[in-house]
Amino acid sequence: MKKLLIILALLSGYAHAITVNEIVNTAKQAREQAGKITTPVFSLTDTQGVVHTDQTTKGKYLVVNFWATWCPPCLKEIPAFVEFYEANKGKVLILGLDYEQADKRAILDFTDTFMVSYPIILFDKNNGPQFSRFGEVFGMPTTYIYNPEGQLVDFKMGEMDIESLQAAILK
Repeated sequence: MKKLLIILALLSGYAHAITVNEIVNTAKQAREQAGKITTPVFSLTDTQGVVHTDQTTKGKYLVVNFWATWCPPCLKEIPAFVEFYEANKGKVLILGLDYEQADKRAILDFTDTFMVSYPIILFDKNNGPQFSRFGEVFGMPTTYIYNPEGQLVDFKMGEMDIESLQAAILK
């Protein structure tokens, strides 16, 4: 796991500014603060033109997943997110925040291949500044899960599986 975090840090350009211990400490602090951290004020527009805000997501579990097409663990977790979303979309909203500067058509083709049914948010001039409101992303994938009241109930750097997603909404 540490090797993966180092590689991801190098790829993301943060290697000069952080250490593995800082990444691990950040993750620990986020877990310790679960329940105290609330959904940030945000406004994100998905690839279909739908605007998602901290207000429109109230009343549902909000899963914010930072991912990228070049990230193997991200690709591995997508089927679990799709299955989880399809089974729970009445009470869960997943926002897939694509953390790369990529062409919209290429991302749509990519997500169609994986049959992604939850909203995808592109990193662009409007959405990009909003991404940081959820916290620093030191590695891919990174997932934040908020309960319907807007409190952070789970956080994970690394691949998320369907069991972890289900456990988060049962807390």
